[in-house]
Amino acid sequence: MSGTELPPVEPVGAVACVIPAKDEAERIAATVAAVQKIAGVDLVVVVDDGSTDGTSAAAEQAGAIVVRHERNRGKAAAMETGAAAVAERDGARARHLLFLDADLTDSATGAEPLIEPVVAGRADMTIGTLPAQVRADGSKAGGHGFVVRLARSGIEQATGWSPEQPLSGQRCLTRTAFEAALPLASGFGVETALSIDLGRKGFRIIEVPIEVRHRATGTDWRGQLHRGRQFLHVRRALAARSALPSRKPPQ
Repeated sequence: MSGTELPPVEPVGAVACVIPAKDEAERIAATVAAVQKIAGVDLVVVVDDGSTDGTSAAAEQAGAIVVRHERNRGKAAAMETGAAAVAERDGARARHLLFLDADLTDSATGAEPLIEPVVAGRADMTIGTLPAQVRADGSKAGGHGFVVRLARSGIEQATGWSPEQPLSGQRCLTRTAFEAALPLASGFGVETALSIDLGRKGFRIIEVPIEVRHRATGTDWRGQLHRGRQFLHVRRALAARSALPSRKPPQ
């Protein structure tokens, strides 16, 4: 989507990757190691959001700066904490912010295409679109798409833009764009709210195909419970922005 009358963005070479993590001791080290191979990333910050396992130690041993929440505060709070930790280490020019999930392991290197449009000044936020995900047993991941349809319809109603993957958490933003979206929406509504808040303010948002893999949920009761929470959080974020779809999302 295109904004209007925006000043040109001065390219900045350095990018910081912020990784919110909760009980990811088995995967976080591989994710950090992969992120360190991404061209342009010179700082990796892991926010341990109240983990009860060895997430912090594993991330530190892999070379990340670790900031810890003593209790679980949710993804949005972890993103804000991570961005603040980056700001403390920024010099005269603020780094761009690359947000990635903690469970990408070695596939995290595939997120590199998110950076170039932001560094080059062609976008204020990029959103990664992922290939179809499969579970460890080879079955198709995900549910029935009702949360995606709700988020997409709400974003389209609010901004006129219909994203392919509105719930993707793999994003790169300028510091200016990130700060314009504060405070972030809580829970699983954070990505939907980011797109609406920045889109309404005229920031340039584009989707970029990336080759990454994350731990995928299925259609068992745990997966359904997770998507139920997602639905409620996305609906809450849309309602707070007067962006609830005026009609039922298309099937």
